[in-house]
Amino acid sequence: MNLPDSDHDAAGEPCSQPFLCPLSSVRTGVDVRIKQLSAPADVTHRLREMGFCEEQKIKLLSRQTSLICQVCNARLGISKRLAEKIMVEQIPRKKVA
Repeated sequence: MNLPDSDHDAAGEPCSQPFLCPLSSVRTGVDVRIKQLSAPADVTHRLREMGFCEEQKIKLLSRQTSLICQVCNARLGISKRLAEKIMVEQIPRKKVA
């Protein structure tokens, strides 16, 4: 995954599973697939309502005071703290022949 250190997330902690890291550690412009939501039940429910569902493909567009993601053809902002609760895997880029 495009991280500051390939085996660690942005805080320097090892990823919990191979190739699986928090959304907060992904670089801008990277396409990822949501694999797990580890927030409290009410927050997880709201994330799903907004389109942040397991297996959903999203793209990180901006990393400022909040993270802006493209989700289902919409741009949504979430806090870095909340992004830490969204575990993702990078989607391999298609090679052009």
